Amino acid sequence: MSEASPIVHLVDGSLYVFRAWHSMPDEFTDVDGHPINAVHGFTRFLCELLEKTKPEHIAVAFDASLTTSFRNAIYPKYKANRELPPPDLERQFVVCREIAEALGLPVLIDHSYEADDLIGSALWGLRAHGFRAVIVSADKDFGQLLGEHDEQWDYARNLRWGPAGVLEKLGVHPHQVADYLALCGDAVDNIPGVPGVGAKTAAALLMHFGSLDALLDRVDEVAFLRIRGAASCAAKLKEHAEMARLYRRLTRIALDVPVASHADALLRQDSEWAKLEVISERLRFGPLTRSRLRALTAR
Repeated sequence: MSEASPIVHLVDGSLYVFRAWHSMPDEFTDVDGHPINAVHGFTRFLCELLEKTKPEHIAVAFDASLTTSFRNAIYPKYKANRELPPPDLERQFVVCREIAEALGLPVLIDHSYEADDLIGSALWGLRAHGFRAVIVSADKDFGQLLGEHDEQWDYARNLRWGPAGVLEKLGVHPHQVADYLALCGDAVDNIPGVPGVGAKTAAALLMHFGSLDALLDRVDEVAFLRIRGAASCAAKLKEHAEMARLYRRLTRIALDVPVASHADALLRQDSEWAKLEVISERLRFGPLTRSRLRALTAR
């Protein structure tokens, strides 16, 4: 695999729906008077992304629910700090998926797996066919997926990075990201991590030991390291070793969801203007959005 390898764009759809929901004014409504501000923002984002990248292979992944992931069965407090989307936003998520499908984009969604897992499994499946991936998301969890020629793209800030960028941002290599998050925790997902182990300490421990397993196997050595509070850190790691292993089951992205077993699984399909026109009427899209959608059907 090289930089000349075919590219698959893997889009963290839920992130960009939420961003649109928070950033777009609530003045947009459909023909029935329902708010569609998130739909407007997400549609603009998709149009711009497709215009810029003209992808042959692409998928847009969505979270089906905040409460039905396999992680909730393992750890009921997982994401329990997040408010459930209000009904108006739930309705808009469905419409955003409808627009993505109408544009010919494969949509990935599963009640047991999150968007991260669907993206990770898609990347893993297509990598075997010589593809490299561009993951369109700002989420730090995706750092664990980046191979030598893969990229992550924070679209809103137009920032791109590969494996070296993960090391620069977090202080660990991609293959250590799940261990890192298990140690220092992830407040966004309500994963507490090991008490007293912050981001810098987690990175230092993993740079010394290589992995969470090696760290816990050799935990007696921690007290002798030149890190602040080494003795206390060693005691905390011993006390919370099993919880750290549990947290890693939450932070590690699943790679075995059957979403891309062959090279054409995520091939962008042709889209029909007639279908998009009906959707545009229902959503009361303006002439600019309609012309962009129409242009995307004539690729």
